Order: sequence, then C-alpha cells, then structure tokens
Amino acid sequence: MSAHESMEHAEHAQHAGGENKKIALLIAVIALCLALSETLGKGAQTEAISKNVEASNLWAFFQAKSIRRTTVQTAAEQGKLGLATAPDDAAKAALQKQIDDWQKTAQRYRSEPDTGEGSEQLAERAKHAEHDRDEATAKYHHFELASAAFQIAIVLASATIITGIITLAWVAGIVTLAGVAMTVLGLFQPHLLHLH
Repeated sequence: MSAHESMEHAEHAQHAGGENKKIALLIAVIALCLALSETLGKGAQTEAISKNVEASNLWAFFQAKSIRRTTVQTAAEQGKLGLATAPDDAAKAALQKQIDDWQKTAQRYRSEPDTGEGSEQLAERAKHAEHDRDEATAKYHHFELASAAFQIAIVLASATIITGIITLAWVAGIVTLAGVAMTVLGLFQPHLLHLH
C-alpha cells in the first residue's frame, strides 16, 4: 500500500468516524424521546386504570343509593295504604310522620348536593370519571405508538452504523418525527385520531 493510499484510507476512516458520531448522537436523541414517551405512556395508563376504578366505585355507590331509595319509597307507599286502616288519629299521625320521613329520605337519596352523594350527583361524578378514563386511554394509545416509532428509529439508526447506508439514518429521522407527532397528539389532541 502506497503512502497516498494510506492517507486516503485514513481520511475515509476519519470521515466514517465523524458520521458514526452523528448517528450515535441521533440514537441518543431518539432514546431520550423514547424515554419520555414511555414515561408519559405509563402515566396515562395508570390514570386510565385509576379513573376506571373510580368510575366503577361510583356506579356501585349509585346502585346502592338507588336500591335504598326504592326500598324507602316502597315503604312510604305501603305506609300510605296503611293510613286508611289506622285505628285512630294518633296512629294516623304517627304513620303520616313516618311516611313523610321516608319521602324526605328518598329525596335525599336522589339528590344530595351538599355531600355529592345523592344518586344524581354520583351518576354525574361517575360519568366524569369515565370521561377522564377515556381521555387517559386515548393518550396511552398515542404514547404507545410513539414509543414503537422511536424503537424502530433506533434500530434503523443503529443499522446505519453497521451497514454504512446513510439512507437508513434519514428514514430513522422521519420515523422519529412521526413518533414526536404522535407524542404531541397524545398530549394535546388525544381524540383527533381514533386509535382504540
């Protein structure tokens, strides 16, 4: 090998080393994006599970309140039937007072704005928790797709170092941008694309 060929070989190796550093930097940036999307995805997944449990609990409480209200309303209706057969005015008055109490209790079971534990308020709270759950689930799907895109981009960029085919690095960059777009959609417009 002549001195001139040795110099060309050294220059080529130096140029390849510079390209590899750029690719390594690209891989590091993609890995950072992957870590962020994975973290956001886990947070959204946890939120979705938490809101699903909350909605289930609220619907169970709603059901219990509805059953209690129905039971009390039935007792009040039964009491009304007993008014006609009450033996005297004192018994009628006592029974009417009990009926009135049952009706007040039934109304309280229906709507209790002070505590938020009437069946109407519980249904509203459950629907809100379901909405939050659906929002978190939509975000989670976007972050999962973004993570997949970043993983593919890392593989493509790594293949560039091994093969020397610079086109793979460009494709990795494009796939990374798609992952960034999915992450941004997940953060700000999770229902723009219907992914579930």
